Amino acid sequence: MSAFRKICLVAVVLAVAGCQSSVGPTQTPSPSYSGETEGASSTPGGAVFSPTGSMTAARMFHTATLLSDGRVLIAGGSSDGSTGLASAELYDPRTGTFSATGSMAEARLSHTATLLSDGRVLIAGGYDGSTGLASAELYDPRTGTFSATGSMAEARLSHTATFLSDGRVLIAGGSSDGSTGLASAELYDPKTGTFSATGSMTAARFSHTATLLSDGQVMIAGGYDGSTGLSSVEVYNPRTGTFSATWSMTEARLSHTATLLANGQVLIAGGNDTSGNFLASADLYDPKTGTFSATDPMTTARAGHTATLLPNGQVLIAGGDDTSASDAFASPELYDGTTGTFSPAGSMTTARSFHTATLLSNGRVLIAGGDDGDVALASAELSQP
Repeated sequence: MSAFRKICLVAVVLAVAGCQSSVGPTQTPSPSYSGETEGASSTPGGAVFSPTGSMTAARMFHTATLLSDGRVLIAGGSSDGSTGLASAELYDPRTGTFSATGSMAEARLSHTATLLSDGRVLIAGGYDGSTGLASAELYDPRTGTFSATGSMAEARLSHTATFLSDGRVLIAGGSSDGSTGLASAELYDPKTGTFSATGSMTAARFSHTATLLSDGQVMIAGGYDGSTGLSSVEVYNPRTGTFSATWSMTEARLSHTATLLANGQVLIAGGNDTSGNFLASADLYDPKTGTFSATDPMTTARAGHTATLLPNGQVLIAGGDDTSASDAFASPELYDGTTGTFSPAGSMTTARSFHTATLLSNGRVLIAGGDDGDVALASAELSQP
């Protein structure tokens, strides 16, 4: 296990589609599934997992973004847990294959990727293997190329990026050096291609989550300030450009997941606590009351996992790690909001953590890359509940 990966287990949150930190314009899935694929793995009442084409490069700490045409952009990451990649590739659900596309101007991992209203993707910040990055670039699916755009005011890694209802992107927190949290935040305006400062958070944090709520505000939860894990939560109001504190979670956590449910509540699951212990516990945030309440715990304590809201309203928790052994988990589980319970959901074809999970337009979930506890993975698989 690489030194950087060990740090990430307690101090880095990935920007994955299932965490809702890089949410773009709403896209409504239209499930269509033709049945199980040869080599699929499933259990009664669980989910079906089947292999799909492998990526052109093994990668962890990368991003995955669902494009307007249904393809998925995989960008950056690391093949060894410490050195960034500049390469990018596209997954085509129609053929089940990955193909190379233009490379980024800078190698980066632990960055964010956000789908914009015009179909382009904003790549911001990250870590190149030696330093945090303030640079940003845009991917254009029409040309398959990246181009530079304005830089952030501060270098950031393990930050969050949230697409707002007015088309701007909120960049919040992170760390410039991987050890000290930032309280600052800024806004990216696609119309001008520039970043500008907005109000600062009430607490410096990285390895946190950011969730776009139904009312257009953004909930920032947990994370790490450089010395301790945080239970504090705050909400950003785009109309005033300010953050305000709300009720705290039932316990401090970082490297967790946050998922907006169909009823408007937010499911917070897993992660690490202040002492580095891995958590099975989960919280529900109700924006109407601004309060948290405990829900049933996951069947397995984990961090480095993904959480994806499915078309049926359930949440798929996939993979992760608890560092009790060198191996990652192949065990997924499903959260049912109607009962408030988690249940085992079969087995993935490959154990993995620090991967990405992307809900496709056909209702399946693309699970790509990550690492198995020892090496980065190029493999990918599809889940169908």
